[in-house]
Amino acid sequence: MFKPILKILHPVYLVWAYLTFVAGLLLIFPVVLFTLLLGQPAAGNIVIKLCRYWSDAWLFFIGIRHRNIEESAIDPNRHYVFVANHISYLDIPLIFQGIRKNSIRVLGKMEMSKIPVFGVVYRLAVVLIDRSSQTIRGKSIQRLLQVLNQNISIFIFPEGTFNETGHPLKHFYDGAFKIAIETQTPIKPIVFLDAVERFHYKSIFSITPGKSRCVILPEIPVEGYTPHDVAALKNATFETMKACIEKYGGHYK
Repeated sequence: MFKPILKILHPVYLVWAYLTFVAGLLLIFPVVLFTLLLGQPAAGNIVIKLCRYWSDAWLFFIGIRHRNIEESAIDPNRHYVFVANHISYLDIPLIFQGIRKNSIRVLGKMEMSKIPVFGVVYRLAVVLIDRSSQTIRGKSIQRLLQVLNQNISIFIFPEGTFNETGHPLKHFYDGAFKIAIETQTPIKPIVFLDAVERFHYKSIFSITPGKSRCVILPEIPVEGYTPHDVAALKNATFETMKACIEKYGGHYK
């Protein structure tokens, strides 16, 4: 009975969702411009806090009810290499729902920084990665190492791009795990369970209201790991996150 009505109203909901998204960005934009005078890391830390407020407000106004499931709490006084599954356009706002107190920088795609208004916010909150050459990519990794040395956590999607395989996870790249071992920083896995149901990777017009869950998993220590153990650490993280998705009935199609 309700599905036909919801289908008719969905275009109206989409307009509302995108209007509130842009309105939130415009509200925080003057403060973001001011932070440019402060330099890093202060500017980035302020922008991350603003993004949390923006995420809270936007999800509330579009009817997405989020909750965190803490199998192991995040220590606000420590820094981590956070990793999460990547399957939805909603993943970025959900980062700020899952990680509430820690200072973080997200490894982000260069292409996103070219979006008007959003791009300015994006540049301050992320470490940009340009895959056009191995040299430039290497500089991005060096920047991540600098961030960790400032006692700021980093956030990486180890799948690199959306998981469109129809399986709980797709192949992980080595980067996050190499960095964790090199800096002796623990891996802290996070799993987004319902993101693809709320905002499917196939369409920017697929966003819908409803529940959203994020599981905070126990950290994976890296003490004793050497550069030769990257595959072992990567596989341990993969299996932990895959088991979580299966345990909670996470969506991945």
